Amino acid sequence: MHVLMVAAENDALPNAKVGGVADVVRDCPKALVEKGLSVDVVIPDYGFSHLERHHIGEVHVPFAGQMQKLDVWKLAKSEKGVTQLVISHWEFSRHNGAVYCNDEPGRPFATDASKFALFNAAVCEALLQGIIRTPDVVHLHDWHSACVALLLKTDSRYRKLAHLFLAYTVHNLALQGIRPFKGDSSSLEAWFPGLGYNGEKLCDPRYFDCFNPMRTAINLVDKVHLVSPTYCQEVLRPSDAEKGFFGGEGLEADLQAAYEQGRVVGILNGCEYPGMKLDDISLASLYQHAENALFQWMAKSPVLDSSYYIAHQRLLKFKTQPFSGPLVTSVGRLTDQKALLLRQPYDKGLVLDELCQRLKQHNGYMIILGSGDAELEQIMTSVMARQENLLFLKGYAHFVGEYMYHLGDLFLMPSSFEPCGISQMLAMRAGQPCLVHSVGGLRDTVDHLVSGFSFQGESLAAQSYELVTSFSDALELKKSQPDKWCSICEQAKNARFTWQSVAEGYLSGLYQ
Repeated sequence: MHVLMVAAENDALPNAKVGGVADVVRDCPKALVEKGLSVDVVIPDYGFSHLERHHIGEVHVPFAGQMQKLDVWKLAKSEKGVTQLVISHWEFSRHNGAVYCNDEPGRPFATDASKFALFNAAVCEALLQGIIRTPDVVHLHDWHSACVALLLKTDSRYRKLAHLFLAYTVHNLALQGIRPFKGDSSSLEAWFPGLGYNGEKLCDPRYFDCFNPMRTAINLVDKVHLVSPTYCQEVLRPSDAEKGFFGGEGLEADLQAAYEQGRVVGILNGCEYPGMKLDDISLASLYQHAENALFQWMAKSPVLDSSYYIAHQRLLKFKTQPFSGPLVTSVGRLTDQKALLLRQPYDKGLVLDELCQRLKQHNGYMIILGSGDAELEQIMTSVMARQENLLFLKGYAHFVGEYMYHLGDLFLMPSSFEPCGISQMLAMRAGQPCLVHSVGGLRDTVDHLVSGFSFQGESLAAQSYELVTSFSDALELKKSQPDKWCSICEQAKNARFTWQSVAEGYLSGLYQ
């Protein structure tokens, strides 16, 4: 069996990773090859001209009223039955190598939607011309590849490819890439003016004059894949933000219909074992890597960011003070998905303030690594200024994260929803138990009081209370029941979520 994966990200290539989809596209093809498959992976060329590669063809695509020329390249990095492909066009690389762009208010996804629509059209044309080998399965990832399904199933030019089996993985249902049908330069009819389509299957269920790529793919493909069994069930229910439940995000009716047709599967993502080997696993090494990262981030601007200044002062304090308490860690993008509960009001401050205060009773430190939403970054900075045992590192540095996974005593991941999650797997792999909200992939990976700790609640207020209570209980258990704590750490370390198991799930449930 031959599979073509189409995605926006791929961590097999430098600087082509933003989120967890990049890990999947990097690791899963290797596991599929071990099962006897061959895999091509194609993403846009965000600036890979410096890599060793060779030109395998060019395509001319009618797009937005003009004929666009795009080049297809095979990278020398291709190995073990996995072929790495990129498609080049000036539109893909004009943002200094950035995978995604932020548009002005009122035009969400505009730049990216146009960019990925062109990329998708080029993939279809390269398939039609035989530049990209015809697969048995086209595996699409998130809304960025949804126009492949649209064109293959509705454009008469690609009629000879309409029989291809299409699998579609939803990594994050909250991001759907919605754009207008017409009346904007970044709209479906602007990109493909001659396309005949059924708007009822393609429109956003809330905004009927808008094209929803995520919904389009769900309705057109042969199989829809959610990246954990629990999340697969959650998305069949409508979201209720006031109660702190995030499910189908407006697409639950389409997902329910697909589920009843036997087209929806829930397969948990995997993790590479063993993890990275670190030379000197010590707090001193962590602090040094953190300081190096802070200096690099500071140097990017002539104006000193207050978050970096406070973090450096806090780091100097951590380095000079003796420390024997628990170290609580958290690594991840700062979005409401990850941090909504941390910014909820609690007593006279926020939930994060309360957690720091509870941790202070055990002489513990908390280190949070991540960036993202500007408002959340400011909230984290403000709490760091108030709480002397919190270090917030606004950014991402790979080695800092690796040391945090290995040195932390308790990993904090109170996501409001989590399709799968990778950070909890990485922490567990290093023997660090996690405290998680019992949703999605977190529920499927963390067993309460066996391999970690979990909480739940029927409202935001209840979830906040349960988070704080579970946090205190976990710290108290570490202090009063060391044998039980060691057992939980060992169970976390021995848990396995392998890509080999994922590949088996793909073969038995997704690719047929």
